[in-house]
Amino acid sequence: MGRNATDTREKSLMSNDEHESKDGRIPSEGLSQVTGPVSEPLLTLSIPALLQQTVALHGNRDAAVFVAQGIRWSYKEFSDRVDALAIGLLNLGLQAGDRVGIWSPNRVEWLLAQFASARIGLILVNINPAYRTSELEYSLNKVSCKALITAEQFKSSNYVDMLRELAPELDSCQAGELVSARLPALQIVIKVGDAAAGIYAFDDIAGGTGKATEAQLQQLDRLTASIDIDDAINIQFTSGTTGMPKGATLTHRNIVNNAHFVTRAIGLTENDRLCIPVPFYHCFGMVMGTLGCVSKGATMVVPTEGFEPLATLRVLSNEQCTAMYGVPTMFVAMLDHPELKDFEFKHLRTGIMAGSPCPVEVMKRVQSTLNMDQVTIAYGMTETSPVSFQSSVNDSLEKRVSSVGQVHPHVSVKIIDEDQNVVPVGTQGELCTRGYSVMQGYWEDAEQTQGSIDSQGWMHTGDLATLDAEGFCNITGRVKDMIVRGGENVYPREIEEYLYTMPGVTQVQVFGVPDEKYIEAVCAWIVCRNDADGQSITKESVTDFCKGKIAHYKIPSYVQVVEEIPMTVTGKAQKFIMRKRMVEKLELVEAKTA
Repeated sequence: MGRNATDTREKSLMSNDEHESKDGRIPSEGLSQVTGPVSEPLLTLSIPALLQQTVALHGNRDAAVFVAQGIRWSYKEFSDRVDALAIGLLNLGLQAGDRVGIWSPNRVEWLLAQFASARIGLILVNINPAYRTSELEYSLNKVSCKALITAEQFKSSNYVDMLRELAPELDSCQAGELVSARLPALQIVIKVGDAAAGIYAFDDIAGGTGKATEAQLQQLDRLTASIDIDDAINIQFTSGTTGMPKGATLTHRNIVNNAHFVTRAIGLTENDRLCIPVPFYHCFGMVMGTLGCVSKGATMVVPTEGFEPLATLRVLSNEQCTAMYGVPTMFVAMLDHPELKDFEFKHLRTGIMAGSPCPVEVMKRVQSTLNMDQVTIAYGMTETSPVSFQSSVNDSLEKRVSSVGQVHPHVSVKIIDEDQNVVPVGTQGELCTRGYSVMQGYWEDAEQTQGSIDSQGWMHTGDLATLDAEGFCNITGRVKDMIVRGGENVYPREIEEYLYTMPGVTQVQVFGVPDEKYIEAVCAWIVCRNDADGQSITKESVTDFCKGKIAHYKIPSYVQVVEEIPMTVTGKAQKFIMRKRMVEKLELVEAKTA
């Protein structure tokens, strides 16, 4: 994918049309527009250059601890294994710019793939571990993945079986020579565990514990030296209300700098041990988490493949973690666990709560019970690498529980009304952001890119927000109707389009309702063809129809069969009316959040 105008625009962040006060984080002239400090220059390192720098400084320190896999590597050992995998990928014929999918929960193989692909200029494509066959097929084809690294299975998902369903040609081809009708770009499949028909074993490609030769290292170094920090390095799928998932394309500059500034805000150093139970396929895990640790020489501590509250509590205590990341529902599950009292958290001090709105009372309990008195709140989106706002460890308790903090360094933000005018301080509007962190664009989708990033480089987030007089931001809602369920972004249009294929369905509207555990839950209103269809469509039948076809977190928690959908005079569904009626009917209580 060629670079678009965003790359050049982001380098002139401090343009003359931005009205900066002495501290750009403080709105001036009473307008909701701020710019983060620029006194510290942006990093100009690629991902492999950043790792090499950290190995030189902290090679003997713990880099990665994967408790469930029994792995404990120093930065030097981690770097050697990254190089071994990079050589293995080169030997398969992969070249800079090729897309390589990673479909796995939080395993060390994911981490190695992240840094080995970057070492040789491959573009890593994050595949959600909860994806089913239709979502996997779409993702691989959308970005023309040439190779896929996959776990064998995770929870109820057997990845190899699903892949063979899409590409039965694997049964009769040599490994690395797949020619598939449904996955035409995919040639190479690598899986964790033993080799299988048409599939390489990960350890065979990764070279085990073997050391790279001097000639191989020189080849890797030449490739690393040829990397431009504005090259695409990662594609993450995100979508909206207007269609199928889009591939947000991020560069070295994007994510190296965001990882650096996010971890700087929580005071992370080489002496810290960061517990990462959030998924790697999110920016939260792979940018703020793994890459953030590498930027400081801190230790990545990964409890299990997927979040388990008891296992995380045990790891926090046993590994003497000093920091932790999580979405609010993770913290709630830990705080409410009956064995919480059996662990001590005297080493914990900081971390980040993000991914969905944070209930104020949860924040207070995290600070007191888990000893995370310096925990921060962060706000962002995949398209902005991800963080734009973050609270400081020095902010007052009130600010940290009632806002998402102030704007990040080298990032500009404005809040606008429907006429694109910057609104006064304290007035709600759509949040727009500009700077180094804005994505390169949506992969091979100029129309969607131009619909999100305007001609001046502003990313229109679709989120409603306010700025106070000190520049602290409060996220107040969404222009779009995206649902955030326990940190997972759920896009109603995808679910609606799938439910339209259910026999008897004539109209579908999907929206979010308050939920005590997940903050928001998915609710579907369905209009049927006739009374008989209405009697056959139930919560259970909808669940059965969705199981195995769409990700579990997208399956509606509530289903209401109705005679009609409330519409505006122009024919647009009024989801706020539907939501209000469901809240009243179910007697749901909305958590107070920042």
